[in-house]
This record gives sequence, C-alpha cells and structure tokens, in this order.
Amino acid sequence: MTAIEAQLIERLKKLPPSRVAEVADFVEFLASREERAAAARRLTEGLARLDALKLQDIPEDEVEAEIQAVRLQRRSGQGA
Repeated sequence: MTAIEAQLIERLKKLPPSRVAEVADFVEFLASREERAAAARRLTEGLARLDALKLQDIPEDEVEAEIQAVRLQRRSGQGA
C-alpha cells in the first residue's frame, strides 16, 4: 500500500458514514470518467486505423439497397 493510500484510509476512518458514501460516489464518478476517456481513445485509434485503410466510400443508395435486400431475405425466411 502506498503512503497516499494509507493516508486516505486513515482520513476515511474519521469521516461519518454519510461522508464516506459521498467519497465512494466521487471515486465511482472518477472511475467512470477514466473509463469513458479510455473508450474515447480506443475509438479515436480505431477510426485512425480505419482511415489509414483508405477505403472507398460506399454511396448511400448502395447501402440502402443492401439493407433492403437483407430485410427482404429475413421476411421471406431465408436470412438468419
């Protein structure tokens, strides 16, 4: 355990339960913020790798036609 961790634990022990609950909520908030930041970094890195592939754009009408074809397959029982 680091010195700061020990210091925090000692300070937590001196707080009333309602304040300990506030600290726990704040720690949870900080953790979720870190998780979101990590997810944003992964997304940015993934988009950069995708961009580096230099793939051709697919025209919107082709995308729509493909979606409609899959929907028709599913309705007719041919698709999964």
